[in-house]
Parts: sequence; C-alpha cells; structure tokens
Amino acid sequence: MREVKAKKALGQHFLTDLPTARRIADTISEAELSGVCGEAKAAIWGRLPVVEIGPGMGVLTDFLVEASRDVTAIEIDSESVDYLHRYKPGIKVIEGDFLRLDLNEIEKGELALIGNYPYNISSQIFFKALEYKDKIPVIAGMLQKEVAERICCGPGSKVYGILSVLLQAWYDCEYLFTVEPGVFSPPPKVRSGVLRLTRNSRTELGVDEKKFKTVVKTAFGQRRKTLRNSLSGMIPPGCPLLEDPILKERPERLSVEQFIYLTSCIG
Repeated sequence: MREVKAKKALGQHFLTDLPTARRIADTISEAELSGVCGEAKAAIWGRLPVVEIGPGMGVLTDFLVEASRDVTAIEIDSESVDYLHRYKPGIKVIEGDFLRLDLNEIEKGELALIGNYPYNISSQIFFKALEYKDKIPVIAGMLQKEVAERICCGPGSKVYGILSVLLQAWYDCEYLFTVEPGVFSPPPKVRSGVLRLTRNSRTELGVDEKKFKTVVKTAFGQRRKTLRNSLSGMIPPGCPLLEDPILKERPERLSVEQFIYLTSCIG
C-alpha cells in the first residue's frame, strides 16, 4: 500500500499513532453520551453523521467507521482523495476546500465536525463552523496547541481573544489533551492539542450577531488599549456607556456576557 506524500503548502502532517487516533475519534461519542445512561446510550450511539476535514490517509477515519459512524470526508489534496478511493472504498469522499463548501448540501440535518485540522487554516475552519452553529452540536479534533488553548481559555488569559469569545458564546469548550510531534509524519515543529466544543443552551444573544462580532473584533484589534480607546469610534456621543467603568478594562478581561452587554449599549 503506497503512502501519500505530505505537502507543506497544505500544512499536512499525517497522524500515525493509532491509540491517539482512536482517542480523538472517541471524543465525539463522549460528548453525545454525556449524562446519558443505560440502554439510552446504545439507542443514540453513532447518532450524528460525521464530517471529517482533511482525512489524509484515513487513520482517524478508520476509527470513526469502526464506531458505526456515517462519515463524509472532505479532502482538498487530490493524491489523498485517490488514496482514499483506492484503499478505503466504503468512505464517502468529497474533493474540495471545506472553507468554500455549503454544509447544508453535504448533510441535511445535524452533524459532528472532526479533523486533524491543518494548522495554517484552523482558525478559519472554526470561524466557518460558527456560521453553522445550529447545525453542528459537536466539534472535536486536533490543532496547534496554542490555538486550542486560546479557544478554550477564559477571561484574564493573555491568549484569550476573538476566537475565544465568539466560540464560547455558543459552545462549551474543553481542552482535552496534548499530542507530541513524534506521532506525526512528518513531525511538526510544534505540539498539538485536542479539544471538544459542545453546543450550549444559548439560542440567541439578545443583540445583533453581526454587531456583536464587530464589537469583539474591534476591541481585540487594539487589545493593549482600554475599551474606551479601542471602541471610541463605535460609541455615540452622549451614550450612557461612556460613564461605565467597564470602558477602563482591556478586552481580555471581559466575559462573553460583558461583550453582549457592551453590544447592547452601543446598539
């Protein structure tokens, strides 16, 4: 069985360690079965179809299929696509760029998203997933450790930022475990982190979502400045918010709820 050559331009680092791959695949089922006991577990096992991003040679895919998953693999690398068709014919493969695809055309109902995400576009992948937040109750997978930590950290951390706030508004975010470079071919120069995002109970923000995103992005665009300075162009003259002590804070100190409050005042 021939192997696919990793391409630097696509940020490919193929996972070779089978126990790690199984552990990552299990993260989705653990999320689905949280709080479910007895016979009910068997009833919903494999409930969500899975969309896997960047399967490569299908190491993670094998364990998803083993768990009786309905798997659709999205792969941009034509060599990997050819490999999957040849050696794993039972897997549905879509050749294309995940960032350009409409997930509603891939799966009509809900789905779980998983992958060994390419480091160079991992943030873009999560921003894309946010567009389908009501369709994706579970997101799991592996990405650069620092990015995974940024997504999951809370206010007060130096790495807390735009992606942290926007994802935590809609998901409970868990950093699960760290993966060392030696389990990849070729080994990356950084460590990797595995996380799981589970859709929370929030159905709406109570403010305009686009405005909320703009406030968050504007605030962190000048993260060393206080909110009074970074948001000055958004706050109208005479707005009661101008007297609020919250404007003395820097953006990394604010919770999701406080950003929602800011948006409501500005709006």
